[in-house]
Amino acid sequence: MITPNILNTPSTPIILIYFVYFETLKIPTNMTRSQLFEQIKLKKTFLCVGLDTDIKKIPEHLQSLPAQDAIFEFNKAIIDATEPYCIAYKPNLAFYECFGVEGWIAFEKTVRYIREKYPNQFIIADAKRGDIGNTSSLYARSFFEHLDLDAVTVAPYMGEDSLKPFLGYEGKWVICLALTSNKGSHDFQLSTVDGTSTRLFEKVLGTVKTWGTEDQIMFVVGATQGKMFEDIRRIAPDSFLLVPGIGAQGGSLQEVVRYGMNKQCGLIVNSSRAIIYADHTERFAEVAAQKAKEVADEMAECLKPLL
Repeated sequence: MITPNILNTPSTPIILIYFVYFETLKIPTNMTRSQLFEQIKLKKTFLCVGLDTDIKKIPEHLQSLPAQDAIFEFNKAIIDATEPYCIAYKPNLAFYECFGVEGWIAFEKTVRYIREKYPNQFIIADAKRGDIGNTSSLYARSFFEHLDLDAVTVAPYMGEDSLKPFLGYEGKWVICLALTSNKGSHDFQLSTVDGTSTRLFEKVLGTVKTWGTEDQIMFVVGATQGKMFEDIRRIAPDSFLLVPGIGAQGGSLQEVVRYGMNKQCGLIVNSSRAIIYADHTERFAEVAAQKAKEVADEMAECLKPLL
């Protein structure tokens, strides 16, 4: 087995490191719907910590390290500090891909670290992939075979054949964009379709549901959508929803719970910047833990009727 020391060997080509060392990432793991709910009940939280690691925003004492080390050391500290208060981690691929191979190494080291030290954590690749069938097949292979992640976010614009390859992996989850939290979400997602009052996001929900089961498919719904969670639940009453947008984006956890929680919780609520960038000193991990605990304590209150 190749050990991490190989990364410090100047004569070793970096591409060889990438393909040989990280083959050891293949750790079999699947998180079923019932197991996910059990984790939520056990930890009394449905928090997902977003690992959107921007080197320009991490503490200065880490910025002097090479990119892959800076990203990984920051992530590792955040993960260790917040793990008691969350049930999932969601690295956004853009923050890693922008550094090329170094970024991918940091991403894979992060996934490996979570898998080995915290195997019950649900890991989501926030990649928003979606392309013609043969291309999506390779995306799915990358995330579900090589990396063995639990879930990947996908964009449904190209239709069923662009998502089907992801649905071919037993025990893996496809998280489909439905009604997002960004300002521009209303440009298209609220448009009516088919000459009816049906809005585009409702068409997406109703159609994508027929492509798989509630044990395979989740939907992305932004926390800033508030009362519109009622509309989501009319179409997808039992589906899990990945909910970004609390914290820095201004979404209300209480509104999300009021309109979006179901009998199995049905929510994975993500917070990124409000937790991981809450402090810029050497105490950043300690402060991140405090912020995560505050959210988790609020979630524990919300979960009481289900426990």
